[in-house]
Amino acid sequence: MNQDLKIAREVQLDPIIKIGKDLGLQEEDLFCYGTKMAKVLPSAEKRFEDAKDGKLILVTAMNPTSAGEGKSTITIGLADGLKRIKKSVCGCLREPSLGPVFGLKGGATGGGYSQVVPMEEINLHFTGDMHALTCANNLIAAALDNSIYQGNPLHIDIDRIVFQRCLDMNDRSLRDITIGQGKKINGVERRDHFCITVASELMAILCLCKDRVDLEERVGRMVVAYDVEGHEVSVKDLGVDGAVCVILKQAIQPNLVQTLYHTPFLVHGGPFANIAHGCNSLRATKLALKLSDYVVTEAGFGADLGAEKFFDIKCRMGHLHPSCVVLVATLKALKLHGGKASDQLDECDLDAVRLGLENLYKHIETIESYHLPYVVCLNHFAQDDPKEVEFFLETMKKDNILVSLADGYQDGPDGMVDLALQVVKQCEEPNQFQYIYKDEDDLFVKIEKIATIVYGAKDVVYSDNAKKKLEYLKPYANYPVCIAKTPLSLSDDKTKINRPRDFSLHVEDVSLSKGAGFLVVYTGSILTMPGLPKHPAANDIGLDENGEIFGLF
Repeated sequence: MNQDLKIAREVQLDPIIKIGKDLGLQEEDLFCYGTKMAKVLPSAEKRFEDAKDGKLILVTAMNPTSAGEGKSTITIGLADGLKRIKKSVCGCLREPSLGPVFGLKGGATGGGYSQVVPMEEINLHFTGDMHALTCANNLIAAALDNSIYQGNPLHIDIDRIVFQRCLDMNDRSLRDITIGQGKKINGVERRDHFCITVASELMAILCLCKDRVDLEERVGRMVVAYDVEGHEVSVKDLGVDGAVCVILKQAIQPNLVQTLYHTPFLVHGGPFANIAHGCNSLRATKLALKLSDYVVTEAGFGADLGAEKFFDIKCRMGHLHPSCVVLVATLKALKLHGGKASDQLDECDLDAVRLGLENLYKHIETIESYHLPYVVCLNHFAQDDPKEVEFFLETMKKDNILVSLADGYQDGPDGMVDLALQVVKQCEEPNQFQYIYKDEDDLFVKIEKIATIVYGAKDVVYSDNAKKKLEYLKPYANYPVCIAKTPLSLSDDKTKINRPRDFSLHVEDVSLSKGAGFLVVYTGSILTMPGLPKHPAANDIGLDENGEIFGLF
């Protein structure tokens, strides 16, 4: 049995009602899914709306290896560490997508002795939020094609349909399809596309809406197509905005779970950070800030993607003021960016570690651009070479960079106390948090500021299609921009590792997410529907003779 699953199954969980009570929630504030999981109902948000906000801590990372660098593990371990030093704490994470669970990267519940549980349920169907989002999204798609089939009363230009169907699974065959083939009763034949559910605009809306009323307004604003005169056609025009919100009635409420050490976590929403905005729901984060003195959350992939979108989109829309950033590094990622082959990362190589520091230093510069205090955290693994660990820690200290060695994976809260103490100290430091760009900046300026300040690009090169769309979308110049880019490089070329210099960022396309309230800017050859690897994780997952799951991480 996999070690993570074995550890998770050995833990005696507290009843979820007790976890809620530890946060100050009452039993009637919770809609329970058995004894291990619950939805937090609006009554709790209303009762605590005037409470003072706690400190907000973001966990981000350097550019990762294909396996990730353990941000979720550090986020969970740090929350446990804060609890260990007697702090009032609540964590916030995104929900896992079934695509990575059955594909390559795995789940999003941490690992070792830093996990949120029940990990099997959370990584699979959980409370059904992903299924509800998929269903609601595809109701919109069905209504759109039905409107065209039923005489096209909205005069939709079928060559200017921008809404996509979705599925919470990696399926490359659905990226570009033709629908309505065959008999006339099958609908109007046209080209169509699928994205993965976590990259859909509806997911972004769920994660950014304030309440049920705001959800319905945002859903109604979603642009699905343009008519023959070039006017927007919205979900409200299709008349299904109310039905969509009925499907999402429970999905918009945050989910309460716990860690192996009974620290409360709100796990809600799950947008990818390479093609979406990569943060858990704003409602969950704001509720956690009312319920505890310290809130630990993470944003996907490296600071160039997750952290930038957390600050410039989520914090901007939610009026959040972060107190501290934890920047995660691993020796494997450092060596990979230092030129070490991916199949040789377990070998000791101080030169590769030294060269790979350039990638980490660029992310430090990015955090400093937001004027926030930070701690660099080395996510420590048992197989790490002690000489490399010592070299890394000494280098950080020599460069006057606050650093901590995190052993939460192996030692649970005990291995996270040093990081917790340093984070508490940094949270007391005053900061002048600021965004990378201003609301009033031109769209081209916003993109170029992210490209040059966060990625380190020399300039931005726009395709004719992208330039045309940016000009057309000038009425939305006050919107934030959400850049879709590879997570494996600071550039839009995944082969350019470490800290590439003198490169151009290539913008290929732009789309409007009017309901979410931002523009999506597509760079390089980014895909919104992943594919399965040659040997997907699904090949190793099943049920044993006792009906127990095996092969799940």
